[in-house]
Amino acid sequence: MDAKERRVKLLEKLKDAEGPLTGTWLAKEFNVSRQVIVGDFAILRAAGTAVYATPQGYVLPTVESSKTMRVKLACKHERENLEQELTIIIDNGGKVLDVVVEHPLYGELTANLMLASRRDLTDFLRKLDASHAEQLASITGGVHVHTVEVSDDETLSRIKDELRMKGILLN
Repeated sequence: MDAKERRVKLLEKLKDAEGPLTGTWLAKEFNVSRQVIVGDFAILRAAGTAVYATPQGYVLPTVESSKTMRVKLACKHERENLEQELTIIIDNGGKVLDVVVEHPLYGELTANLMLASRRDLTDFLRKLDASHAEQLASITGGVHVHTVEVSDDETLSRIKDELRMKGILLN
Protein backbone atom coordinates (compact mmCIF):
# COMPACT_ATOMS: atom_id res chain seq x y z
CA MET A 1 0.00 0.00 0.00
CA ASP A 2 1.37 3.41 -0.89
CA ALA A 3 1.22 6.53 1.31
CA LYS A 4 -1.87 7.94 -0.39
CA GLU A 5 -3.80 4.69 0.11
CA ARG A 6 -2.64 4.54 3.74
CA ARG A 7 -4.00 8.02 4.42
CA VAL A 8 -7.38 7.03 2.96
CA LYS A 9 -7.38 3.94 5.19
CA LEU A 10 -6.36 6.05 8.22
CA LEU A 11 -9.43 8.23 7.75
CA GLU A 12 -11.62 5.13 7.35
CA LYS A 13 -10.27 3.76 10.64
CA LEU A 14 -11.04 7.04 12.41
CA LYS A 15 -14.56 7.18 10.93
CA ASP A 16 -15.29 3.63 12.09
CA ALA A 17 -13.69 4.04 15.53
CA GLU A 18 -15.84 4.38 18.63
CA GLY A 19 -13.18 6.52 20.27
CA PRO A 20 -9.71 8.01 19.77
CA LEU A 21 -7.01 5.91 18.12
CA THR A 22 -3.42 6.33 19.24
CA GLY A 23 -0.58 6.89 16.83
CA THR A 24 1.16 3.82 18.25
CA TRP A 25 -1.86 1.62 17.59
CA LEU A 26 -2.28 2.99 14.06
CA ALA A 27 1.43 2.49 13.35
CA LYS A 28 1.13 -1.20 14.31
CA GLU A 29 -2.03 -1.57 12.20
CA PHE A 30 -0.28 -0.19 9.12
CA ASN A 31 3.15 -1.64 9.89
CA VAL A 32 4.86 1.77 9.82
CA SER A 33 6.49 3.96 12.46
CA ARG A 34 4.49 6.28 14.67
CA GLN A 35 6.32 9.19 13.02
CA VAL A 36 4.96 8.12 9.62
CA ILE A 37 1.44 8.29 11.09
CA VAL A 38 2.15 11.78 12.50
CA GLY A 39 3.35 12.84 9.06
CA ASP A 40 0.29 11.34 7.38
CA PHE A 41 -2.01 13.36 9.62
CA ALA A 42 0.01 16.51 8.98
CA ILE A 43 -0.44 15.99 5.24
CA LEU A 44 -4.17 15.32 5.67
CA ARG A 45 -4.57 18.51 7.71
CA ALA A 46 -2.61 20.53 5.14
CA ALA A 47 -5.06 19.23 2.51
CA GLY A 48 -7.97 20.54 4.59
CA THR A 49 -9.08 17.44 6.48
CA ALA A 50 -10.01 18.13 10.09
CA VAL A 51 -8.29 15.63 12.37
CA TYR A 52 -7.74 16.32 16.06
CA ALA A 53 -4.74 15.04 17.97
CA THR A 54 -5.89 14.68 21.57
CA PRO A 55 -4.19 13.25 24.66
CA GLN A 56 -6.25 10.09 24.07
CA GLY A 57 -5.36 9.76 20.38
CA TYR A 58 -6.56 10.93 16.97
CA VAL A 59 -10.22 11.72 16.37
CA LEU A 60 -12.38 13.28 13.71
CA PRO A 61 -14.52 16.21 14.80
CA THR A 62 -18.06 15.27 15.67
CA VAL A 63 -21.09 16.93 14.18
CA GLU A 64 -22.46 19.33 16.75
CA SER A 65 -25.78 18.24 18.15
CA SER A 66 -28.49 20.85 18.32
CA LYS A 67 -28.91 19.75 21.93
CA THR A 68 -25.46 20.98 22.96
CA MET A 69 -23.81 24.37 23.07
CA ARG A 70 -20.18 25.38 23.10
CA VAL A 71 -18.99 28.14 25.38
CA LYS A 72 -15.66 29.75 26.20
CA LEU A 73 -14.65 29.94 29.86
CA ALA A 74 -11.76 32.22 30.81
CA CYS A 75 -9.92 30.80 33.81
CA LYS A 76 -6.84 31.34 35.90
CA HIS A 77 -5.16 28.98 38.35
CA GLU A 78 -1.86 27.42 39.35
CA ARG A 79 -0.80 23.87 38.44
CA GLU A 80 -2.10 22.49 41.73
CA ASN A 81 -5.66 23.56 40.79
CA LEU A 82 -5.66 22.00 37.30
CA GLU A 83 -7.33 18.77 38.41
CA GLN A 84 -9.87 20.69 40.50
CA GLU A 85 -10.83 22.92 37.56
CA LEU A 86 -11.26 20.07 35.09
CA THR A 87 -13.11 17.91 37.63
CA ILE A 88 -15.61 20.71 38.27
CA ILE A 89 -16.36 20.99 34.57
CA ILE A 90 -16.64 17.24 33.94
CA ASP A 91 -18.54 16.35 37.12
CA ASN A 92 -21.13 19.04 36.38
CA GLY A 93 -21.83 17.64 32.91
CA GLY A 94 -19.40 19.56 30.70
CA LYS A 95 -16.91 18.28 28.13
CA VAL A 96 -13.59 20.14 27.95
CA LEU A 97 -12.81 20.37 24.25
CA ASP A 98 -9.60 22.41 24.36
CA VAL A 99 -7.41 24.92 26.13
CA VAL A 100 -6.29 28.18 24.52
CA VAL A 101 -3.58 30.59 25.65
CA GLU A 102 -2.34 33.85 24.17
CA HIS A 103 1.40 33.60 23.53
CA PRO A 104 3.26 36.92 23.24
CA LEU A 105 5.08 35.84 20.07
CA TYR A 106 2.94 33.17 18.41
CA GLY A 107 -0.51 34.50 19.27
CA GLU A 108 -3.25 32.05 20.10
CA LEU A 109 -2.10 28.51 20.90
CA THR A 110 -4.74 25.80 21.15
CA ALA A 111 -4.42 22.25 22.46
CA ASN A 112 -7.24 19.75 21.98
CA LEU A 113 -8.19 17.99 25.21
CA MET A 114 -11.53 16.23 24.59
CA LEU A 115 -12.04 15.39 28.28
CA ALA A 116 -15.54 14.09 28.98
CA SER A 117 -15.12 11.68 31.89
CA ARG A 118 -13.12 11.04 35.04
CA ARG A 119 -11.26 8.33 33.15
CA ASP A 120 -10.25 10.82 30.44
CA LEU A 121 -9.11 13.21 33.15
CA THR A 122 -7.12 10.55 35.02
CA ASP A 123 -5.37 9.50 31.80
CA PHE A 124 -4.60 13.14 30.92
CA LEU A 125 -3.15 13.90 34.37
CA ARG A 126 -1.09 10.70 34.32
CA LYS A 127 0.38 11.67 30.93
CA LEU A 128 1.04 15.21 32.15
CA ASP A 129 2.92 13.92 35.20
CA ALA A 130 4.83 11.28 33.23
CA SER A 131 5.94 13.81 30.62
CA HIS A 132 7.18 16.31 33.24
CA ALA A 133 5.74 18.96 30.90
CA GLU A 134 4.27 22.21 32.13
CA GLN A 135 0.62 22.95 31.61
CA LEU A 136 0.10 25.22 28.61
CA ALA A 137 -1.23 28.01 30.85
CA SER A 138 2.14 28.22 32.60
CA ILE A 139 3.33 30.55 29.80
CA THR A 140 0.53 33.02 30.60
CA GLY A 141 0.72 33.04 34.38
CA GLY A 142 -2.16 30.57 34.59
CA VAL A 143 -4.58 32.52 32.36
CA HIS A 144 -6.30 30.40 29.72
CA VAL A 145 -9.62 29.75 27.98
CA HIS A 146 -11.43 26.43 27.69
CA THR A 147 -13.98 25.61 25.05
CA VAL A 148 -16.59 23.59 26.91
CA GLU A 149 -19.55 21.70 25.52
CA VAL A 150 -22.68 21.58 27.70
CA SER A 151 -26.20 20.31 27.21
CA ASP A 152 -28.09 23.32 28.58
CA ASP A 153 -27.94 26.65 30.43
CA GLU A 154 -28.47 24.99 33.81
CA THR A 155 -25.37 22.84 33.34
CA LEU A 156 -23.37 25.89 32.30
CA SER A 157 -24.58 27.83 35.34
CA ARG A 158 -23.54 25.02 37.71
CA ILE A 159 -20.07 24.89 36.15
CA LYS A 160 -19.60 28.65 36.25
CA ASP A 161 -20.89 28.95 39.83
CA GLU A 162 -18.52 26.30 41.15
CA LEU A 163 -15.51 27.62 39.20
CA ARG A 164 -16.32 31.12 40.46
CA MET A 165 -16.65 29.86 44.04
CA LYS A 166 -13.16 28.26 43.78
CA GLY A 167 -11.67 31.49 42.41
CA ILE A 168 -10.87 29.94 39.03
CA LEU A 169 -13.35 31.61 36.66
CA LEU A 170 -12.37 35.00 35.23
CA ASN A 171 -15.58 35.82 33.35
